[in-house]
Amino acid sequence: MEKSASAKIVADFNERGIFIGGPPSLFHVAGKKQLAILKHFGLTKSSKVLDIGCGCLRGGRWVIPELEKGHYFGIEPNKNMLQNGLDFCIDKTILLDKEPKFDNNHDFNFEIFKNKFDFFIARSIWSHASKSQIEKMLDQFISSKSESGIFLTSYHRTRIPFFREYHGKEWVGKSHSSNEGGVVRHSFGRIKRLCNARNLEVKEMIDNRFDFGTQRWLIIKINF
Repeated sequence: MEKSASAKIVADFNERGIFIGGPPSLFHVAGKKQLAILKHFGLTKSSKVLDIGCGCLRGGRWVIPELEKGHYFGIEPNKNMLQNGLDFCIDKTILLDKEPKFDNNHDFNFEIFKNKFDFFIARSIWSHASKSQIEKMLDQFISSKSESGIFLTSYHRTRIPFFREYHGKEWVGKSHSSNEGGVVRHSFGRIKRLCNARNLEVKEMIDNRFDFGTQRWLIIKINF
């Protein structure tokens, strides 16, 4: 996918005043590297992917063409953001051919699709989510995963363990109900406890092949 095509999308969105999910300078690389990390962990055409907070399809526009028909699922509460992504970010023929499925629920209900997923990806979702929202996602991961399901997510880690860690109950940052920006930090230790309490293992991954911006990837599975 050409960088110039991404630049045109960003320019069109800026002109319309549409939020693209992050810094415009990262729009192209963000989508490209989301596909790269999925492939690194074994994405195939037959994989079923759940994109949590798929936004304007910054990542979806890369992932959808790689999958079989009906194998991409996206959750995005911001209906306007998603619709603009469908209108301007991805070719209509791809949408007709691949038949991705979407839902606008805001409570991280993965079971809405009545499917089992091989990959869950939540780029820059835990960097805004509360601990209770993270717990909900972990519980939904367990109930909606395939036998080999894997959860790829990213977060802002506390610079000093437990220092200035977010303990609030609400989502922080732009959303379907707020135009207020903001991010939160979580300690790896607490994330690990939430996972271990559910018999999940979590690893932090720092790899220039997949990194962009200042967040760190987390890989969550039943067993490594």
